[in-house]
Amino acid sequence: MSAGAEVNPAPLGSTLRVLAPAPHVLAFYDGRVPGVRLHGAHENWLDDGAYALGIASYAVLDGEEALVYDTHISLAHARIIRETLERRGARRIRVVLSHWHDDHVAGNEVFADCEIIANRETAALLALHKERLEASDPPIRPLIPPNLLFEERLQLNIGSVPVTLVHMDIHSRDGTVALLPGGLLLAGDTLEDPITYVDEPDRLAIHLAGLERLAALGAKRILPNHGAEDVIAAGGYGPALITATRLYMEKLLRLKAEPELAALDLRTFAAEAFATGAVTYFAPYEAVHRRNVEAVLG
Repeated sequence: MSAGAEVNPAPLGSTLRVLAPAPHVLAFYDGRVPGVRLHGAHENWLDDGAYALGIASYAVLDGEEALVYDTHISLAHARIIRETLERRGARRIRVVLSHWHDDHVAGNEVFADCEIIANRETAALLALHKERLEASDPPIRPLIPPNLLFEERLQLNIGSVPVTLVHMDIHSRDGTVALLPGGLLLAGDTLEDPITYVDEPDRLAIHLAGLERLAALGAKRILPNHGAEDVIAAGGYGPALITATRLYMEKLLRLKAEPELAALDLRTFAAEAFATGAVTYFAPYEAVHRRNVEAVLG
């Protein structure tokens, strides 16, 4: 959006949609609404890094127990999540953080009285970036840290639903995915539709290798935090989403040896990924792709 453009931000949470992609699973989806912004016309992480791309947080609910997978992009969103779960009978709510980035932890304060679970890397990175997150635009203040930490894996039971949390080094070194019965995977930002967001360009090869570990979990359906609403509502993506992500990351790793690739637009650059049929072109990701290319080239 150009500087000085007129915009009347919509109230936070006013466009949030509640989806039911699988038994015992709710998706709290917001964004991808043409012409709508939530924070302002100026560039900011909430509108440009999350809302424009589409973002979902998830919850596993069974009886009086619930597990919230990421607390969304604002306190207003988090309140809607909590109120929705409590209206549906939840009395014990736990939270798990998929990783430390702002659009996944902004609602933590609403769950400050709950168990907030994260892997040790997430806790360390939140502590390291606390001042920046609390001073960001919009600010996440106070930033509520996790209070239960794990390493590698943690097994939970949400009512009768077993949930396995697994530390994954993809997108960010502190990723946590959640594997549910029937091979359903809550993927956080380890996978996106249509392309991954490169946050640690110096570790891209490590993240590419991490996709092999992710594939080894044997997920049959995948729910990423950033993706298309209709696909998420219909039950998620197939395993080919991992393949599409791998193809795009492999192409990024060729950039330094083949600098002519940097001039290609997203549709052309990621043609092999789109050919899998697992991902769909979405114009706002042109900016993400351009940023990825610049990050990889340094």
